[in-house]
Amino acid sequence: MSGAETTAGAGRISLSELPLRPELVGEEPYGAPQLDVPVCLNVNENPYAPSDAVRADMAAAVASAAGAVNRYPDREATLLREKLAGYLGHGLSAANIWAANGSNEVMTHLLQAFGGPGRTLLTFAPTYSMYPEYARNTHTEYRTVGRGDDFAIDPAAAVAAVREHRPDVILIATPNNPTGTPTPLATIAAICAAAPGIVVVDEAYQEFARPGTPSALELLPTQPRLVVSRTMSKAFAFAGGRLGYLAAAPAVVDACRIVRLPYHLSAITQAVAVVALEHADEMLAQVAALREARDDIVTWLRDQGLTVADSDANFAYFGRFADRQQVFADLLERGVLIRATGPDGWLRVSAGTPQEMKAFKQALLEVLPSAERVADTGAGKEQR
Repeated sequence: MSGAETTAGAGRISLSELPLRPELVGEEPYGAPQLDVPVCLNVNENPYAPSDAVRADMAAAVASAAGAVNRYPDREATLLREKLAGYLGHGLSAANIWAANGSNEVMTHLLQAFGGPGRTLLTFAPTYSMYPEYARNTHTEYRTVGRGDDFAIDPAAAVAAVREHRPDVILIATPNNPTGTPTPLATIAAICAAAPGIVVVDEAYQEFARPGTPSALELLPTQPRLVVSRTMSKAFAFAGGRLGYLAAAPAVVDACRIVRLPYHLSAITQAVAVVALEHADEMLAQVAALREARDDIVTWLRDQGLTVADSDANFAYFGRFADRQQVFADLLERGVLIRATGPDGWLRVSAGTPQEMKAFKQALLEVLPSAERVADTGAGKEQR
């Protein structure tokens, strides 16, 4: 049998005919649309590419790493973890840091270590749409507590839910995705005090928070079961590098080391991420501009009569529309890609360059007259 015939034969089976795990039947792969359009404002990237000088240093680092690409990489990513600890500060060392291929893999490691069959993950909805998939993929029960009308977490309700469900893992996104809502340290501390297991604070967008906003990193010395997750994908303009990391007690890092796959971070990833951290000031240089773009678009959207959540991230969450998919499609027809995610009626737009934000405003002004709106009925209480 020829290779072509073998391939053709193998292609005749459909997904429904495969012996999938029951909970995967009918599921679709996660992913925001990747479309070739003039204005992409749907995945909260930093739109400003690294400079020629930084790219040259990255290329040199790749060339150097390639000289030993026949050998396995540093399994512990020691230098990278040292650089990440230096970037975070707060007296952290490499022993407090774990790194992986994006914060997605960091979360997977945590649930492999602390979740699993017979265990529970508790989070606060609406929130990041990957969280239930992390739970599903690790056989962890997924439970949610509704956020308030303003998408904030009510401390008393959160503590009551923790005491009721006794979760093994609690996951708090702050600033929250898709709403941009921050969670005060006092609320996080109250949840930690009630939690029987670990508390993971997902700070993927922390660098975009308003100046002076504290990080949950401040709580680490007094909260031994607290984990703070970060990513280089957003503010660091390193989405293509796929590097996420956490800060926690060394014992938590050891737990992640138990479940990680061997040599999970390539030598190339480690080398380029180290260069990015060595140029942290330049890689983060546009954060202030993106904060301004976020604040401007929040104000502008409100001026158009829309409801907009307060945001400490690099995006704005706005609505409510009777048919958000139609608004999404009408914007896409005009070359502007945003995101329809979270509770029905709401849309999310990333902060972009001045040219991108101008194009978004112009397109939305053309779309709004025909877009039917609905009254805000407390969408923060809706759950995915």
